[in-house]
Amino acid sequence: MKGFIILALIVSVICPVVHMVDVFVYGTLKKDQPNYFRMNNTANGQADFLARARTVEPYPLVIATKYNIPFLLNMPGTGQRVYGEIYRVDQKMLEFLDKFEGCPERYQRTEVQLEVQDGDGEGENTLKPGSIVEAFVYSKNTYEPEWLQTPTYESYDASGDHGLTYVIPEDRSPE
Repeated sequence: MKGFIILALIVSVICPVVHMVDVFVYGTLKKDQPNYFRMNNTANGQADFLARARTVEPYPLVIATKYNIPFLLNMPGTGQRVYGEIYRVDQKMLEFLDKFEGCPERYQRTEVQLEVQDGDGEGENTLKPGSIVEAFVYSKNTYEPEWLQTPTYESYDASGDHGLTYVIPEDRSPE
């Protein structure tokens, strides 16, 4: 028994269990969007695409600020069912995303229910279309009142017909 405990401790140090969590992205971190490269950068951690999905509840997805940033306002029941992508991320990527999103000051990481649309996961990563799953999402609890007067979107695309050019973080002037 003592040998087993020692072996288990050695294995846990050499091969620690990687805790993975699911994150729903709806804006510039999606495939083919300006910040997607950050999800693929293994220096930031691991992010495995699971499926495309949409929120079970409607939310206001707005484009705001002089940088034309997409924001999901944490107002369930208002707006539209928002389309995005679910990724399974490791702790390192989650910490990177928290920093990138300015969590908890700028965005808050909360859980959201999603309806799976389709995916390319295999084995344990398979999510069945039509199933309801939960994932973390970066949303806004506080926002400018005028944001509620702007159009809401069910899907964000930086090149969309909204005509609002997204400004990547590296090109923004200091506030």
